[in-house]
Amino acid sequence: METLECIAQRRSVRKFTDQEVSNEQLKELMQAARYAPSWANTQCWEFVIVRDAAIKEKLAETLPEGNPARKAALSAPVLLIACGKLGTSGFYKGSAATSKDDNWYLYDVGLATQNISLAAHDMGLGSVILGLFDADAAGKILNLPGSVKVVSMMPLGVPVKESKAPSRKPLCEFVFSNQYEEAWVSGDEQNLCFIEDGM
Repeated sequence: METLECIAQRRSVRKFTDQEVSNEQLKELMQAARYAPSWANTQCWEFVIVRDAAIKEKLAETLPEGNPARKAALSAPVLLIACGKLGTSGFYKGSAATSKDDNWYLYDVGLATQNISLAAHDMGLGSVILGLFDADAAGKILNLPGSVKVVSMMPLGVPVKESKAPSRKPLCEFVFSNQYEEAWVSGDEQNLCFIEDGM
């Protein structure tokens, strides 16, 4: 699958079949994460692969009641927990080096999980990146040390069905030329507001 095609076709998946995700597939996904870019190549991401039903149930309980993602976390064959090591990404000579304080690890873990979600789609798997949960409680369930924080959870498995694409903003709403107020216009002189979805 071509890269841009994969990006355009990927969907957030919350319903999975009971088909297992193999260790070989997981290895490929971890390799995809491994090659994500990161601050000074610090590679601050760490992942916990959860298959155990009891642990998945405890982790699902860290999501708000009524959140449909709870069912996804429980029903997915694999619940992948993306974590970040503190004090590495965004640091220079032991001190936080950006205006983001010590939170640059969130960006790097996000890059790694995007690689995973795209690689999963290319392999015929589905995933969804979850962020609305009690990350500290999830960390305790997983026995994480204080130097490692949970960033997101990713239910992962074979999708029950193919999802339709949600609507997307036209490019003219978020692409600007030189300064914020000036909308960018493509080389064919067609305003990007009128370009249909697709790549």
